[in-house]
Amino acid sequence: MITKNERRLKIKARVRGKISGTAECPRLTVFRSNKQIYAQVVDDLTGRTLASASSLKIEEKLPKKEIASKVGEMIAQNAREAGIETVAFDRNGYLYHGRIKELADAARKGGLKF
Repeated sequence: MITKNERRLKIKARVRGKISGTAECPRLTVFRSNKQIYAQVVDDLTGRTLASASSLKIEEKLPKKEIASKVGEMIAQNAREAGIETVAFDRNGYLYHGRIKELADAARKGGLKF
């Protein structure tokens, strides 16, 4: 029996074989733990993080979906400040649903194109 995490890692490996971030179109990757959510804009060719945002900086007590939405807005703002307009979205093996979808929608609303 394959566990939930093994399934996610299998999907992650398959997706990472197809998606790679460049300087022109970096990769927006998402990591979701039980309590927090993190987003990074990564240039895979140089191995550098160009922009990042996480729920650790949010002090208010809100539902997880609203926090994910705020992180999406923050990553869009940080990416624009770094001069990034378009990204390739890497959901990191998670289902495009719930907190991941909220973060992606907020990033799109914030001005990122993917």
